[in-house]
Amino acid sequence: MANQQMKKTTQVQRKYQALAKGKEPPRPIVLNCIRAFVAGGAICVLGQGIMEAMVHWFDMEQDKASDPTVAILIFISVLLTSFGVYDKIAQWAGAGAAVPVTGFANSLCSSALEHRSEGLVLGVGGNMFKLAGSVIVFGVVAAFFIGILHHILGGGAH
Repeated sequence: MANQQMKKTTQVQRKYQALAKGKEPPRPIVLNCIRAFVAGGAICVLGQGIMEAMVHWFDMEQDKASDPTVAILIFISVLLTSFGVYDKIAQWAGAGAAVPVTGFANSLCSSALEHRSEGLVLGVGGNMFKLAGSVIVFGVVAAFFIGILHHILGGGAH
């Protein structure tokens, strides 16, 4: 694809692209990795703290406390996105804030906020599920094939 685009560009465009690339500041890859690690780790520590609080204060079992923990993390992410805070965190942290479930919640909430003026169904609902649809479809298809493999390899119902 990139080669096809290069074939369509003129000599002047190629010179400009080379000049622009030479003027770009170098990316601080190591610093970006450290930021992502710190931010992702902080989100995980927060999640672990919420889960431990569920176990301690609400007498939940460890495996049962994970569902409300994820819901609380999603709620916090949506709340911070609504106030414009999560986007600043994500800009600083990069993949560290984008990869956990909070990043997915941020993407959906941002899409909903951006398209709210178009109405609830066509604006908010339609544009949220443009983003979420591919994730949901991939999850369903992957689960289907894993279920078939599980059944074939002897783990299915007898």
